[in-house]
Amino acid sequence: MDFFENLSPTMQIIVSILGVAILFFLVFANTKKNNAKQRGRRRRKFGEGLKDREKNV
Repeated sequence: MDFFENLSPTMQIIVSILGVAILFFLVFANTKKNNAKQRGRRRRKFGEGLKDREKNV
């Protein structure tokens, strides 16, 4: 981490805060995507899907 050590202490703090903020937003976006997928799974019903598959065969 030669690059990071060459920065002034103030810039190190700013870069660290920006890094944490970027990671926070990435985790937030991933959680939102996962929740949307999970809600879609809850709405589906097993019996209806089975009937549709039987009709298509």
